[in-house]
Amino acid sequence: MNNEPFVELDVREDLRLKKEPFDKIMGTVKGLKDGQAFILHAPFNPVPLHKVLGRKGFSYEAEKIEKKHWKVTYIKKEMSE
Repeated sequence: MNNEPFVELDVREDLRLKKEPFDKIMGTVKGLKDGQAFILHAPFNPVPLHKVLGRKGFSYEAEKIEKKHWKVTYIKKEMSE
């Protein structure tokens, strides 16, 4: 049982090996519990992903760590009843 406040996924190696990480990312997002954040490590700022997850109710904060390392934190917005 994962009770961590966030789930972390690093897709830099997948992309380096020319593997498409979208399904892995979406699988991780699908498994999030309410209130859990998702931290993604990528070699670039994944702008298209921001839009996809935005439509699913996520806000995000992107931070450039170094030249080919971006850390993006996605947080599911609370849905008002």
